[in-house]
Amino acid sequence: MAAASLLATASPEAAAAARGVMLRVDPHQVVVDNGVVQVSLSAPEGRITGVGYGGEPNLLEYDAGVGDSGGYWDSVWNYPGSGQPALYDTLESTEFNVVSSSEDQVELSFRNRYNPSHQNSFPLNIDKRLVMLRGSSGFYCYAIFEHARDYPALNITEARLVFKLNTQNFNYMSITDDIQRYMPSAIDRDEPRAVPLAYKEAVLLVDPMEPQFRGEVDDKYQYSLDNKDNVVHGWISSSDPNPMGFWVITPSNEFKSGGPFKRELTSHVGPTSLTMFFGTHYVGKYMVFKIDIGESWKKVLGPVFVYLNSSPNRGNNLQALWEDAKAQAQAEARNWPYSFLASPDFPKADERGSITGRLLVRDRYLSKKDMPAAMAYIGLASPGQPGSWATESKGYQFWTMAASDGAFRIDNVREGVYNLYAFVPGVLGDYCYSSPLTIAPGRSISVGDLVFEPPRSGPTLWEIGIPDRTAAEFYIPDPDPKYINRLFVDKDRYRQYGLWERYADLYPENDLVFTVGKGDESKDWFFTHVTRKVGQDTVPVTWQIRFNLDSIIADSTYTLRIALAAAERCRLQVQVNRGARGGVGVFTTPDMGDDNAVARHGIHGLQWSLEFAIPGHQLLQGDNTIDMKLAQTGSAAQAKIVGVMYDYIRLEGPSSGGVPKLAPLDRVWMGVLFLSSVAFLAMSCDLARSGSSWI
Repeated sequence: MAAASLLATASPEAAAAARGVMLRVDPHQVVVDNGVVQVSLSAPEGRITGVGYGGEPNLLEYDAGVGDSGGYWDSVWNYPGSGQPALYDTLESTEFNVVSSSEDQVELSFRNRYNPSHQNSFPLNIDKRLVMLRGSSGFYCYAIFEHARDYPALNITEARLVFKLNTQNFNYMSITDDIQRYMPSAIDRDEPRAVPLAYKEAVLLVDPMEPQFRGEVDDKYQYSLDNKDNVVHGWISSSDPNPMGFWVITPSNEFKSGGPFKRELTSHVGPTSLTMFFGTHYVGKYMVFKIDIGESWKKVLGPVFVYLNSSPNRGNNLQALWEDAKAQAQAEARNWPYSFLASPDFPKADERGSITGRLLVRDRYLSKKDMPAAMAYIGLASPGQPGSWATESKGYQFWTMAASDGAFRIDNVREGVYNLYAFVPGVLGDYCYSSPLTIAPGRSISVGDLVFEPPRSGPTLWEIGIPDRTAAEFYIPDPDPKYINRLFVDKDRYRQYGLWERYADLYPENDLVFTVGKGDESKDWFFTHVTRKVGQDTVPVTWQIRFNLDSIIADSTYTLRIALAAAERCRLQVQVNRGARGGVGVFTTPDMGDDNAVARHGIHGLQWSLEFAIPGHQLLQGDNTIDMKLAQTGSAAQAKIVGVMYDYIRLEGPSSGGVPKLAPLDRVWMGVLFLSSVAFLAMSCDLARSGSSWI
């Protein structure tokens, strides 16, 4: 069987395989039972009210009178421009149908159609599916979202599948090999057992039911993962004589939003396990999923596999359960795309195509020969500008990593028209193939050798950081001892709460100054540039880069490139030598950011690429400075924690060949590569006439 337990050979799954899958339909409930797992659902609503396994009647926490209990789909949405609070919908269905029923498998459908006669009816058709196979130690969940042309426009900020687990059973959570621990209870998060911190998700546990958690911070965002790393996560009933695991397995990310680096929630205190299909976390308003009136759209979300395991012959071996869950996740990925789903909207393997090629990097300032794009992330996503995949959610995405020679292959691609995108760790910028590609069922296309020419105007004079879309290489401080999560003391320290406040502790009076060639970025460059709180006011903070130039070419143009790994409700002003060399020399960005990655313990959010053309006459032979001043935009209520994370900064000299790029004498130009796309926003600031000033 495709999803039989991998943990033991003499398992209940083997005995159950002979019995097959049984279906019982009652007036208000439907039960699917394959002898290993029993799943109960309300009918026609489609809420999962019970999951029985290993002698336990229900691994879920379910109360018919509580809306957020059991297993359920939900969504947060709104009408565009309504100005009204977001609407929350638990996607309860009104139609129940048995799609297929045999000893080998059962597939159920719970459907709800948009009804304009009902106020605030969710303007999508939703078909929630559940599939159980013979002998399988789990079940599959997927949904089909559909918008007809005559339906109203809507914006979706979140769509997810939620499981609330039995609070008496599950107390040990596993997210990755390194992120595993006993967890406090949901009751511990409530006052007076906990004290709320800067935002509602973060609390300090002051009087938890179990003393071992006293003095720790709990925050669900500490357990977020990038899509590329979110393969399996879940909970273990560690206190049971026969511990059991409840795991959510994502066999493919083709239906996820935002590509491989989109960060999202996983499991957290509740005990709760999530699958986030749409979500704005770590990106913000740029990720809102917008469907226009007159637009026909359909997308299959999932399937994900809910896997249950136990280790009766191994005692209280929690690690064995985790290793088995990982092995099952690998087996599910190998079986993708599944052949057993009944929906025609989910194409089988022979209804999909593939693409092959090789990516090379051409940067003549680094090498006379094209270099293989080793370990590049290469993907197919909806047509758009370079980097647009990072905010794309309507379509499907298919990603792989290139081999050491830059060769790549992407299999099992749905039929459609895509752009081919790539980014190379260690190389600045985003690649996009020159024209859209059409993937046809059963066919493989080859694009041959592709050449990525990253942004470059001249030779590197100096650089800070590594262009890898994160701030991981910079200095991450120890947390305030009052705000500790003990799991992250020696690893992933960026996940600790309140690190933004440590900047003021380390720099109580003078702000950060970094000297190129002398400073150590892992010790001297704080991982996030944040504003400073003075009383009730938010005060701009200026960082300074000091560097030496042996010579300058006054009538040429130098280029400063700044890649941001995250930004939250701010703008940057960059000034060269504080205007001492003719002209004010101030470059101001537009308002940037809504990802809240600093507060949510992310080491990155949404990538921003900034380019500043610096006239040579503003530089000095010898010592120079670049000041970067960060200031808040919007109201303090909108963003309590304002800042950016730098990914990479590089100063380039004038072009060594061809015609040098010259800036007009009376203007300062700034180019902003917005949201990693080539929709190049050129802003000209006539400083002499506009009266621009240093914030």
